[in-house]
Order: sequence, then C-alpha cells, then structure tokens
Amino acid sequence: MRPAWSVILLTTLIGAAQGLFLIVFALDVLRSPPRDFVVLSCGISLALLVAGLAASFFHLGHPERAWRAVAMWRTSWLSREVIVLPAFMAMVLVYAASESRVAGAIAAVLCLALFVCTAMIYACLKFLQEWHTPLTFVNFVLLGVASGLTLAVPLAVLRYPQFAGPLALAAFGAGALAWIVRVATLIRNARLRPKSTIQSAIGIAQPKIAQKAQGFMGGSFNTREFFHGKPKPVLGAVRWLFLALIFPAPAWLLGWGGGSLEVFLAAFALQFAGLLAERWYFFAEARHPQNLYYQSMA
Repeated sequence: MRPAWSVILLTTLIGAAQGLFLIVFALDVLRSPPRDFVVLSCGISLALLVAGLAASFFHLGHPERAWRAVAMWRTSWLSREVIVLPAFMAMVLVYAASESRVAGAIAAVLCLALFVCTAMIYACLKFLQEWHTPLTFVNFVLLGVASGLTLAVPLAVLRYPQFAGPLALAAFGAGALAWIVRVATLIRNARLRPKSTIQSAIGIAQPKIAQKAQGFMGGSFNTREFFHGKPKPVLGAVRWLFLALIFPAPAWLLGWGGGSLEVFLAAFALQFAGLLAERWYFFAEARHPQNLYYQSMA
C-alpha cells in the first residue's frame, strides 16, 4: 500500500497522546501526583490529539464533507473512530479541568475504544494478510503506551521529579515489550504467502504466466494508491531504522539520562521518529491483491 503521511501522523500522534493520558490517569489513581503534572500532561495529550486530527484532514479529498464520515458508524470502524476521537478529547479536557476521576475513567474507556477503532480499520481487512491479525491491535496499543511513557518522563522532570526514575524504568520495559511484539509481527508477515496468484486471478493453471504490459504507458489511481513504488533496499533500510529507533536508541538515553530534561526529550524525539518510520513501513508492507495485475505499467 502507499503510505499517506496524513494518516501516519494521525496514528502516531494520537497513539502517543493516548499512551500519555493512560499513564497519567493511572498515576493519578494509584499515586496522587501533583495536580500541575496531571494538567500539564493532559494539555500535552490534547495538543497531540488536535495535531493528529488536523493532519487527518489532509487525507480528505473534500474536507468540508468530513462530518459525513459519522454516517456509517454501524458498519465502519473509521466512522466509529471519527466519533470516539472528539469524545475522548472532550473528556480529557473535562478531566484536566475538573479533577474528577469519574471523568478520567470515562476518558480512559474512550481511550481504549479509540485504540480498538483505529487498529480495526486495518485489522478488519481480510484481503490484506499483513494487517488481518490481532497483532495489529496489540502493536497499536503497545507502541502508543511506550511512546506515552517516554514522553511522560521529561514531563515528570518538570513537575514530578521524584517519579521520573520509575517512569523511565517503566518506559524502558514498555519499549522493550513493544519492540519484541513488533519483531514477532515482522517474522509472521515474512512467512505469509499470497492467497491469490496470476493463475487464480484469470482461471488458468499454466505455471509459466508472467505479466508483460497493461496496455498503457502512464500511471493510474491503482498504481498510485495501492503500491508504495519503493525498491526492496529502501524497505529494508526503513525496517532496520525503526527497529533501532523505537527501542534501543531511546532505551540507552533513558538509562543514561540521569534526570536530564534534554536527554529525556531526545529519547522521545528519537522514538517518535522511529514510530513515523514504523508506521510508514506498516502501510508499505501490506501487499494489495490488485498489484498482481498492476505490477507493471508498460
């Protein structure tokens, strides 16, 4: 599939925002941190959610018709995401302003529902084997929580310094778990074999069939939207890049940071860059069956 940067930014930004909120709410329930730490964290979470929502509008051909996306909520995970996202944003705002743990609990439920909706947009597509797995949901949650925890560490340095160390340790553990599960997903996807072939598509059992041309020289919607167009070495480089940036690099900074705000911010920046690369690869890795035909333009 062709990665769309608007969707890449949407999913990574709101994932970090969701992870940050869940961590802060859990701390509020279990540890009663300073109020200014909770408010600051919720403010950052809201800012990320707004940025992600703004990025998503660049994916729309007619942004003025975005409100119509809610019409198919009975059958469409995208419509459900469009409903849950602003509801979650509103409850985060209410929680930050009111100090109500009831509002926080409702926001936490909406946060988890948003993870489900976002992941199921892709996991429900049976014809894309790379996405059609429970690991898609698990990866969205773990990567979001890991990035939220890594972001919580520098915020704790500013407003909750006595808990920056435990948060850094938790971020290390969450990052390691997310990395392991993502590697497991890569191994699974590498073993997949296409269910359709050129032979099955045209109903001919001849083993030696190869496409030579489509009958036209230029590109089309199909060649632009369902294939990334990058050579295999680029895919391999992006894969190794995100594997290095999601966990090993930020983990080293988290352990070496020693309470430094700048180092912890650098850890989050590196990890978020890795998340952007990971999400690009997530889309590029998916092999649309139509590419059996649209693999060559001339």
